[in-house]
Amino acid sequence: MFDLSALGIGGGSIAMFAMLLALLVTGMPLAFVTILVALIFALGWFGPMAVPIVTTRIYSFITQYVFLSVPMFVLMASVLDRSGIAKDLFDAMKLIAGRVRGGVGVQTLVVSVILAAMSGIIGGEIVLLGLLALPQMLRLGYDKHLAIGIVCAGGALGTMIPPSIVLIIYGLSANVSIGELFTASFVPGAMLAAMYAVYVLIRGYLNPSIAPVPPQEEKVPLSEKLALLKGLILPLIVVVFVLGSIYAGIASVTEASAIGVFGVVLSTILRGEFTMKLLVDSALQTLRTCGMIVWIGVGATALIGVYNLMGGIEFIEGLLTGVSEEPIVVLLVMMVILAILGMFLDWVGIALLAIPIFAPIVDSLGYDLIWFGVLFSLNMQISFLSPPFGPAAFYLKSVAPPDISLGTIFRSLLPFIGLQALALGLVIAFPSIALWYR
Repeated sequence: MFDLSALGIGGGSIAMFAMLLALLVTGMPLAFVTILVALIFALGWFGPMAVPIVTTRIYSFITQYVFLSVPMFVLMASVLDRSGIAKDLFDAMKLIAGRVRGGVGVQTLVVSVILAAMSGIIGGEIVLLGLLALPQMLRLGYDKHLAIGIVCAGGALGTMIPPSIVLIIYGLSANVSIGELFTASFVPGAMLAAMYAVYVLIRGYLNPSIAPVPPQEEKVPLSEKLALLKGLILPLIVVVFVLGSIYAGIASVTEASAIGVFGVVLSTILRGEFTMKLLVDSALQTLRTCGMIVWIGVGATALIGVYNLMGGIEFIEGLLTGVSEEPIVVLLVMMVILAILGMFLDWVGIALLAIPIFAPIVDSLGYDLIWFGVLFSLNMQISFLSPPFGPAAFYLKSVAPPDISLGTIFRSLLPFIGLQALALGLVIAFPSIALWYR
């Protein structure tokens, strides 16, 4: 085995990054890449004695109590995807949208916020909206670029609206309160959704042809209105119980996630949709998703553990703080790095690889780690939409009409990426938007 320590921390950092990049290009999953690189550098830098230290770090990561909330919220989303709750919710919102120009687009965004508050992940939400909202907007004559942007940007709100899985993984990586992260992200998430809605209404006002007024329909009887409103009741009850129990201090995030699963499953039972197939399929989907998260977590934790032992954290801190004496400049450089990583890596890998390095630096600069967590989530919002690998575009493409290409989807997302960048800038300039509760 080569003595990698002879490279020094600078050469070692370059060698580690080059090895990561080379292995990722081969198509090897990120989890296995990070584990392999961590093992090579642990043995090559320190020898066999370092391996037990790395395994101890992995054990401490996967045994954190709050980590139990991740499969619970994923299971909530999986059950939600397979039920008719989202369809009834969308139908019920028609009563609120009325005959307002751009109203169906705003209706879709409101449904997105409610679904985000129920599930915490974005993949299934974008697929649901792609099946429910996109065809209706296209049928009504909405400009396809605007309709696509609404669905993808609205569906990605799950990264900001509690109970966000992104915030949970950030909290685990930065070792901060997840309940406080949920509280801090609520207003910025609502602000971003409102910015989308205002954008849709303004575009519709300036160019009526891209967001037509829905045609006049026969007056809906009161009995039918009440039946439609029933579609709002169960989702809102679940949201109130999950988020209300956290904010009121009645339950921890982990306990609230279990309440959420119970609420969603009970909803399917009351609606007559519950079957063993639904439960089994949801459980298998949860296992696949959480298995991916755990394996990436294991690999990233091992790699960061080895890099920390090498002195890498201090090396990166020296590089970043050497950029400028102004803390805000260092922070902006971090945002740029996260944005670039977001164009090529999954958010789970970014959170588990970058945050253990960035969090101590942010803390040493005197910034609040809760506030930085909101900035991170906003940055990941941008990554979900950014080409060339924005996941939101690929999720929508899987259910979009054949004539809508990936290129069309990415072009449609550009205005919404601009709004996300504006929201990020506002929270950087005015931290009280996130820290309003203090």
